[in-house]
Amino acid sequence: MHMNRRTTLATAVGAAALLLAGCTGTGGSTKGADAKAPADPAKVSGTITVLTQRTDLVQDGTMDRYAAAFNRTYPKVKVKFQALTNYEAEVKIRMNTENYGDVLMIPGVIKKSDYPKFFASLGTRAERSKKYRFTGFTTVGGKVYGQSPIGVTPGFVYNKRVWKQAGITRWPTTPAEFLADLKAIKQKTGAVPYYTNFAAQWPLTSWTFVNGSVHCDTGATTELAEGNPWAQGADLRVGDTLLYDIVHQGLAENDPTTTNWEASKAQLAKGKIATQWLGTWAVIQFQDAARKAGQNPDDIGFMPFPAQVDGTFCAVVGPDYNQAVNVHSPHKEAARAWIDWFTDKSGYDKDNLAISPLKDAPLPTVLKPYEDAGVKLIELDDTAGAKVKLIDSESEVGINAPDYRQKLVDLARGARKGSLDDFLNDLGKKWTEAQRTAGS
Repeated sequence: MHMNRRTTLATAVGAAALLLAGCTGTGGSTKGADAKAPADPAKVSGTITVLTQRTDLVQDGTMDRYAAAFNRTYPKVKVKFQALTNYEAEVKIRMNTENYGDVLMIPGVIKKSDYPKFFASLGTRAERSKKYRFTGFTTVGGKVYGQSPIGVTPGFVYNKRVWKQAGITRWPTTPAEFLADLKAIKQKTGAVPYYTNFAAQWPLTSWTFVNGSVHCDTGATTELAEGNPWAQGADLRVGDTLLYDIVHQGLAENDPTTTNWEASKAQLAKGKIATQWLGTWAVIQFQDAARKAGQNPDDIGFMPFPAQVDGTFCAVVGPDYNQAVNVHSPHKEAARAWIDWFTDKSGYDKDNLAISPLKDAPLPTVLKPYEDAGVKLIELDDTAGAKVKLIDSESEVGINAPDYRQKLVDLARGARKGSLDDFLNDLGKKWTEAQRTAGS
């Protein structure tokens, strides 16, 4: 299973205080260290350990093949991989020591302001932003402390054949149109119109990433920090209301508690499921499932959230996990070499049909329909990202955790009492109260 950065944050929210209480002294004299790019690849040496959540790619030998290609440029660097099944939880524990690999993905639990304590700088944002996307997400004091090898955008993975069978020939442009299309699928095909993946929990967190798309707002993260995410018309209220309506109107699976993530890939490929809200990273997995099931991988489509501004769809592009160099690593140059090579040369982005972090790279083929339809891709300003994380922790809402949306689904299917308005208003109250005290 591949879960990107956004789907693994569920284990991290609310744990920052626990981690940082045990880590505040680990920065020491290495705080502010730089991991400089090597001038001569032939002279770089050392054995580096790379931590990864991609257990699948370690097990099938893919990561070793990347390392072999890396060694053609850096022959004196030996790369070892440690794949962690529960990445956030395991790395959180290891970061109470100095032994957390040479290269790792920055856990969601780490406060942004603490990045210099744990990671070596990759350079200034002024310089790196000329070449790379997403540099603002890891910038502290003008320096960049991590780089994502891929970009992702949320959207609906869907079976084009099923949608066409239901008589739908264009993407819905409003939540109401989307619901009408799901009803048509239910009436005219044998498919489950929408699949929540409730039991797996983490797919529900993807609904947070409608934020920014609804109103095509690059300042959506700042809106979370300063406003009520569940006010009337706010992006998260629009997204959560759509999820509620899908379930409440009987357009999802009959029993969400019995959903199965792995099985859902083949079911969507076979046309038994019509639609899931996930992200670009999932498309290749569903296409592979189609091939294994003897189905046409070209049936797997990807569509934006049903909202437009001035007749145009918008989709938020954000980083996956950001790779970083352990500030305590004795082989910072070799670790930096791996990050640069993996980001620039490995082809990891193409292998995963993902968006390249290189600004001059073309979009992946999976987003060709987006280009054809004129979908506007936007990147959110993450200046207020650290404050949002703090508010989320203190409010105990958990916008990147599955709990509140599981309660939302239970409310929609009648397994929980109450009204949608009361539920969302309560979230807004907790959030705005935490805004007043966050950081105080």
